[in-house]
Amino acid sequence: MSILFRYLAREIVGAALLALLALVALFAFFDFVAQLRDTYRETYTPWMAALFVLLNVPARLYELVPVALLVGGLFAWNRLALASEFNVLRAGGLSTWRLSAWMAALGLAFGVGAMLCAEYVVPAAERLAQQLKVRATSGVVAQSFRTGLWAKDGGVFINIREMTPDAALHDLRLYEFDDAFRLLVMRRAQRAEWGQDGWVLHDVAETRLDDDATRTAHLDRQIWRSAVTPDLLAVLMVAPERMSIPTLRAYIRHLDENRQDAQRYRIALWAKLAYPVAAPVMLLLALAFAYRPPRAGGTGGRLLAGILLGLAYHLLTRVAAQVALLQGMPAAVAALTPIVTFSVMAVAALWWLERR
Repeated sequence: MSILFRYLAREIVGAALLALLALVALFAFFDFVAQLRDTYRETYTPWMAALFVLLNVPARLYELVPVALLVGGLFAWNRLALASEFNVLRAGGLSTWRLSAWMAALGLAFGVGAMLCAEYVVPAAERLAQQLKVRATSGVVAQSFRTGLWAKDGGVFINIREMTPDAALHDLRLYEFDDAFRLLVMRRAQRAEWGQDGWVLHDVAETRLDDDATRTAHLDRQIWRSAVTPDLLAVLMVAPERMSIPTLRAYIRHLDENRQDAQRYRIALWAKLAYPVAAPVMLLLALAFAYRPPRAGGTGGRLLAGILLGLAYHLLTRVAAQVALLQGMPAAVAALTPIVTFSVMAVAALWWLERR
């Protein structure tokens, strides 16, 4: 590894980390303000809201790394250009394509690191944050195990073996206890759907444990009223964008086997697979801004343009996913469109500058 590469990497990484810290702090502040709307409940205090936002920081880091690399790269390259260091590097024989290769390698390392964070840290932190908020705002205690999702609503313990995106529950089990923790009723429903009067249980096997006897019954349909609602369950489920790759693949396979729509999960999977390429593209785009005379001015405008480009990429990834979801476009197209668009911009800019 050359001395020049280490020097440039140190400058760019330092600037990118500062930009990432600033962006995460800004987004965390906005998230905290949004969470304050729910702090009117006695159990969900501002301190709990702050903890919820803190647990979501790894997900924000993952989302903002490409933007931070673009902003940090712009800042570093502008500083090097103002100090005439970039011109010295060019005069010393450092070609555009060698610089591009260095930026691609540095960006790929950043991208892989962020991806590992998304695989091993983000899903667990997201699940813990959602469970913390649900328990504080609704009083429902929930935890996910191998046997499914377990929740406690008053004296009723709920076991949901499977939840689908259409708010339907499959293989639902209810265990009702009295104040002395004596089991009163056990119910098992093959399917549950949300209705106007609450949950509608289908194909229910009910067992009542009285003091002197045990009674069993089979019901085709039964109404179950609970604080556990589809909105609450949607919160407890980790968003597809924050699931790990093995979890996404397993869930897509499960949905396909049951002939259910898995488009949103396919888009999330492709976005994760393509994510490491986004970081090198951002650094290549930042490199294009370094080619200017030392006293040309416009540093503030260039930094503003970089921030706007980074936010445009962030917005384009979300818009492409939504359009693909609504129009039924291939998931790969939704994930690769923003990256290909910005890659073409970066390569075209570097080619034009080199030709000049």
